[in-house]
Amino acid sequence: MNDYIRIMRLDHWVKQLFVLPGVFIAVLLTHRSLADTMLWQQLTIGLLSVSFIASANYVINEWLDAGSDRFHPVKKYRAVVSGHVRGSVVWILWLLLTALGMGCAWLVNKSFAACAAWLWLMGILYNVRPIRTKDIPVVDVLSESLNNAIRLFLGWFVISPTLLPPCSIVLGYWMVGAYLMATKRFAEYRMIGNKAEAAQYRKSFRYYNEVLLLTSAFFYALLSVFFIGTFLVKYRTELLLFIPFLIGVYCYYLRLAFDDDSSVQKPEKLYREHRLMIYCIFLVLWFVFLLFCDIPWLRIFTNDQLIAF
Repeated sequence: MNDYIRIMRLDHWVKQLFVLPGVFIAVLLTHRSLADTMLWQQLTIGLLSVSFIASANYVINEWLDAGSDRFHPVKKYRAVVSGHVRGSVVWILWLLLTALGMGCAWLVNKSFAACAAWLWLMGILYNVRPIRTKDIPVVDVLSESLNNAIRLFLGWFVISPTLLPPCSIVLGYWMVGAYLMATKRFAEYRMIGNKAEAAQYRKSFRYYNEVLLLTSAFFYALLSVFFIGTFLVKYRTELLLFIPFLIGVYCYYLRLAFDDDSSVQKPEKLYREHRLMIYCIFLVLWFVFLLFCDIPWLRIFTNDQLIAF
């Protein structure tokens, strides 16, 4: 039984925190009260829905990746690779998790349910042949990181099921995910240390090398800052001062990718990086401060009038 629980990756449920920025942005833009009891009920059910669907995707990921995972220095010890689970039980578990996820999603609203089905479908496209986007270079990163944008939609639809979030923040959030995934690929590739072995584990590694992965991560980081910056400045000029500190998080995260057995390979374990967590807490507090503190001189950056002197 423990092996079946393990392939659900319940410790990865912490990733559903990526739903919360969508909730927060929707509250800011629609001015919905956080005192609304129904909001918290819907959010709780929504988080359960996303967690169940994510676990359904993890289950088929582990089952279908067993052949290649045996070439990974750590994943080769997984229960599926070791033959400790039965295929029939795995598929029943996948169906059960899917049903629970979609059932909870319908309790939130139709928009949320449609988006939850999209997240589930991405798991199929990412893992199942003949498409299996995880084997296609560049597409592997972009398709997996698209789940980040979907989580933003899910958080948004908890608050505002009839409106869409601004395009700039959706693209920015997607590119944040792409940066995280590309950096994770870089850390994995660097840890394995052998291109032939890396390609046996992940087919897309046949076309990658450290330079390409690092360059692509830099590209995605720049795109995310551009789109997020566009959204922040449009919403509130004071949030310009948030951008340099956001870039600081990217830099620190990239530095972690160079560590041996880097936690970047296991994002669900990042809470153990105490310095990073302290910095992220500061970042949240800084963001909230800038939301409510007016800094008039910053208007010179958004004023389209020529200044005479």
